[in-house]
Amino acid sequence: MNDRIKNKLALLPAQPGCYLMKDRQGTIIYVGKAKILKNRVRSYFTGSHDGKTLRLVNEIEDFEYIVTSSDMEALILEMNLIKKHDPKYNIMLKDDKSYPFIKLTAERHPKLIITRKVKKDSGKYFGPYPNVQAANETKKLLDRIYPLRKCMTLPDRVCLYYHMGQCLAPCVKDVSQEEYKKIVDDITRFLNGGFKDIKAELTARMASAAEELDFERAKEFRDKIAHIEATMEKQKMTTTDFTDRDVFGYAVDKGWMCVQVFFIRQGKLIEREVSMFPIHNEPEEDILTFLGQFYSKNEHFKPKEILVPAGVDTELAEALLQAKVLKPQRGQKKDLVKLASKNARIALTEKFSLIERDEVRTIKAVENLGRQMGIYTPHRIESFDNSNIQGTNPVSAMVVFIDGKPEKREYRKYKIKSVQGPDDYESMREVVRRRYTRVLKEGLPLPDLIIIDGGKGHIEAARDVLENELGLDIPIAGLAKDDKHRTSQLLYGNPLQVISLPRNSQEFYLLQRIQDEVHRFAITFHRQLRGKSAFQSLLDDVPGIGEKRKKSLLKQFGSVKKMREASVEELSAAGLPANVARELHEKLQN
Repeated sequence: MNDRIKNKLALLPAQPGCYLMKDRQGTIIYVGKAKILKNRVRSYFTGSHDGKTLRLVNEIEDFEYIVTSSDMEALILEMNLIKKHDPKYNIMLKDDKSYPFIKLTAERHPKLIITRKVKKDSGKYFGPYPNVQAANETKKLLDRIYPLRKCMTLPDRVCLYYHMGQCLAPCVKDVSQEEYKKIVDDITRFLNGGFKDIKAELTARMASAAEELDFERAKEFRDKIAHIEATMEKQKMTTTDFTDRDVFGYAVDKGWMCVQVFFIRQGKLIEREVSMFPIHNEPEEDILTFLGQFYSKNEHFKPKEILVPAGVDTELAEALLQAKVLKPQRGQKKDLVKLASKNARIALTEKFSLIERDEVRTIKAVENLGRQMGIYTPHRIESFDNSNIQGTNPVSAMVVFIDGKPEKREYRKYKIKSVQGPDDYESMREVVRRRYTRVLKEGLPLPDLIIIDGGKGHIEAARDVLENELGLDIPIAGLAKDDKHRTSQLLYGNPLQVISLPRNSQEFYLLQRIQDEVHRFAITFHRQLRGKSAFQSLLDDVPGIGEKRKKSLLKQFGSVKKMREASVEELSAAGLPANVARELHEKLQN
């Protein structure tokens, strides 16, 4: 704990609010809330902690705080700050999917559609459904039972659906609003849980048609009943009141929380969702943050009831979510909450070994690497590699690993512009200069460690640009390979020294993965450019051959080699004029 933190801890107020923890680069890495700021923030720097919290505390170099007038304000402010700063140690819900709804439009001739956006229009929305397949199955069932139009715009003649009895053909017939109203009411009743009543009505109509010896009509009713049973009855009933509700349960172990959410729609358990993440506060507080994030975006529909386990502050949750939040004490609802919590415990137990194994391969490997190199834990590692063949199509590539895992969205490719011939050192200078000039200009995060796929000359070239041109002090290491092109040595320091890492250690395996990944990325980019230029360089100089004719030639012959073996007549047969074919043939032969 540094002197700045000690001085700030002495000035903390005994009031509710939010605190923002920062690392040595001033990046906000954690946002929390507290009923009493003085007690909560001090607790991070006193006593013992589990591994997750200890890792957070070791990175804290400074903090800020914002005082609020109530716990509710602190909770809302915490959610807004998490959205704004995206701290890496906070609960982050990565699933941005939106659930599908069935919409009954309010047009003159209504229709059923699947949509993922709920708008404030006059249409009726039913759902959400657990996935688009479930929504499509239900819509397909309704299309068979109720003859609404299926087309987006009315055609000028009837379609197949009319002949199948699945459309009233408003394109050529005058359909009354009373008839539409009855269908809309039936669909609304069906989707609000009244499908059993609809099934009973269809059963009675089937029996009536059979008595009148109208067996074809009776068969239609029988098929509709079968579709209802196949689509709707196959789900197990969980409640009998047909109320839409979400049921939350959670379990905590070794600094991790698992939350299970049961989605109950029309009295049926249709889907569940599992979230697992590290926590640094009391579980009862982090579950409130989770609830706020869970419903903060449109992808999660807010039902009529939300059931939560004991220990959750329902008054605070209701004020936050603007929805009915219950903590059931007995009966079927309490059993549902217990079942969700039981599932959470099982999931946490089963997956914890996988999490620990992954952590050993990633974050702990990063920590050990930083310790052996004598630097801060390199949470963000950027690695560079060059690729060229005798100076042709020179390229470079950069990969990013965050906490030991590849962050592919931040990979970058570079075409070398200023270097003539096979000069790896100058190529490395150019790409490092371009990368970190842009980082400084745009305020992008700086890496904790730069790894160069190369030896002493590559490292010194990169260091010269960073220190002497850009004024940056970032640790730079190099990865040398043995005669079999395998990761051999880690070079670091000034002067450069070999850092001895056990060959069977996770940090050595991490370096192997980084080196293999940056090499793969660079060589793939180089091959793409080489293949493109090899094809273009032979054909682009021939007058009369444009993009379409190049594609046609490639489709006809498959390769430039086959074109070279072809005669003028064969080239003409591929769609080239005679004079162009002759010129291409001469070009290929020379």
